[in-house]
Amino acid sequence: MNRRRFLAAAGASAGIGAISAAPAPALRIIDTHTHFYDPTRPGGTPWPPKEEKILYRPVLPAEYIRMTKPLGVVGTIEVEASPLVEDNQWVLDLAAKNPILVGTVGDLEPGKPDFGKHLERFHKNPLFRGIRLGTIWGRYVARDVANPGYIPDLKLLAQADLEIDVVGDGDLSILPAILKITDQIPTLRVVIDHLPFDPPKEKKARDGYERTMREVASRPHIYAKISNVLRKVDGRVPDDVDYYRPGLDELWGLFGPDRVVYGSNWPVSDRIAPFAVALKVVREYFQAKGPDATEKYFWKNSKSAYRWVGTV
Repeated sequence: MNRRRFLAAAGASAGIGAISAAPAPALRIIDTHTHFYDPTRPGGTPWPPKEEKILYRPVLPAEYIRMTKPLGVVGTIEVEASPLVEDNQWVLDLAAKNPILVGTVGDLEPGKPDFGKHLERFHKNPLFRGIRLGTIWGRYVARDVANPGYIPDLKLLAQADLEIDVVGDGDLSILPAILKITDQIPTLRVVIDHLPFDPPKEKKARDGYERTMREVASRPHIYAKISNVLRKVDGRVPDDVDYYRPGLDELWGLFGPDRVVYGSNWPVSDRIAPFAVALKVVREYFQAKGPDATEKYFWKNSKSAYRWVGTV
């Protein structure tokens, strides 16, 4: 079955009622943030480390499909979590055998001598939709953006109609770095991973953070990936949408209905709660906004952010 027919069939049949006692309308979902890897393959993987008991195991599409198809997921975009150039090819080969993957965000380091060559190689595959930047593998966008080759290499992405995912792992310095990048490359699409962030507690720092977020959100090619909603509080994880509403409302007010995208961050999300629990919270929040907002968040906006190929 080809990718188009697979997605159409899945979208027509999949529902989401399994995660709630009350019936829910059918919902098609493109999950824009998953990781696939296999520590048992020759050479292993650089991530996750062996001490990560929840994560250190083969994590492959068959498991993901079994878990998510009853919930309405019809496609996913893999975000690469390895700095090894050939692991980009490993994921592309995996996607060729698993139509659930509608795209991958690779890992290439801007400013390195072979960046352009590697980008040209992988971009020949339409499933390669961009690269991931951020506070990973000893890289820091806020520092590296000053490197002479960094911006020229990111311009190659914009010229190729590709995007960047930016992840901070709690490092809020990625926000002014994103402004520096988009000052110089205003057409580059940027997806900020794992929102909502925890803002600074001190008032002056929080005011500065809020000003920066407003400026970031004012730029039309920057998207908010809402993929970090649940929190552990006093040893438990609330699953009531009202607990998370202030942070979600803030992002909705900043980015509006057209620039928010859904991501699960699976399997990393398993550290906090099962996939279905996190999905329940954001599903309830966006369904209260109406069917148009729900469709945009769960799949339509991913199309404009990533320009992935195919239909749902």
